[in-house]
Amino acid sequence: MTAPPVRFYQVGSFAVGNRLLPDDDQTVQSDPNRTNSLDSGHRACQGCGEALGARYALDAAMRASEARLVAVNATGCLEVFSTPYPETSWRIPWLHSLFGNAPAVATGVAAALKVKGRSDVRVVAQAGDGGTVDIGFGCLSGMFERNDDVLFICYDNEAYMNTGVQRSGATPPAARTATTEAIGEEPGNVFGQGKNLPRLAMAHEITYVATATVADLHDLEEKVERAMRLHGARYLHVLVPCPLGWGSASCDTIRVARLAKETGLFPVFEAVHGKVTGVSAIRHRTPVEEYLSIQTRYAHLFGERPRTDIISRIQSIADRNIAEYQLLADDAITVEPEKAET
Repeated sequence: MTAPPVRFYQVGSFAVGNRLLPDDDQTVQSDPNRTNSLDSGHRACQGCGEALGARYALDAAMRASEARLVAVNATGCLEVFSTPYPETSWRIPWLHSLFGNAPAVATGVAAALKVKGRSDVRVVAQAGDGGTVDIGFGCLSGMFERNDDVLFICYDNEAYMNTGVQRSGATPPAARTATTEAIGEEPGNVFGQGKNLPRLAMAHEITYVATATVADLHDLEEKVERAMRLHGARYLHVLVPCPLGWGSASCDTIRVARLAKETGLFPVFEAVHGKVTGVSAIRHRTPVEEYLSIQTRYAHLFGERPRTDIISRIQSIADRNIAEYQLLADDAITVEPEKAET
């Protein structure tokens, strides 16, 4: 089951990590002795959601494994901005794989540790959506089928950001990218294409599958630590907004991630052996316009000739997710479009 939500009573304060909570309820990031797995000095863009997601996830994994962890990293934004030769921002055992074979390399590391009798050392593999949903999908499916003892984390920024913001199998419908231009009757990415990787992972009936966002640190860390307590193939899919590719303000990364969840466009849940066992409920149901309008990749849906027809289709996707995963909390509040914050 998902962790109980933490109530924050000091909204607007400068408290970091909610340090007033009991020690057992505090985040890893509030601990001054945290690993800082991804340290300062990297070259990520300002407001990069992937840099946040990687630091949050691996610091939690390091705590759960008592600092006995090996990370395998596919080629992509995360690898490029963190390890420009001959420098690195990683403070943990870290391997760079090719774009598409991180699951296979991680499998080899786990097998080698098993042969050496090192059951105390855990393995995490990580990649962006390109290296997970597209290029690395075959290796990942094989890892799932073999039930290899690896936690695979996908940091999903919904396009190939490192090479110029091209469409990936995780790019949402109507989004503008360098290869899905905002032209024609249905501008942006085509509806009905792509892959729902968390659902495909569930179809393999592996030990654990979960989704998370960088907007809920407690939820993300709890899922990483739960996954690290298990063995076998596990999969975590983390939404990490990209200010550069999404055209959102660098200061809005957490806000954008939160709106993705509160609109229902990105359902946050966890599953065990193919069955959903818990969801992170929506408490402030928000129309999709509030999420779309603060990203220039959807600017063609607004302006002088708004495409309300396409916005309605995107809203129907959110509504379907809400119904399918039963995402509404009992005390959920619906935010009306004209009253929503901008």
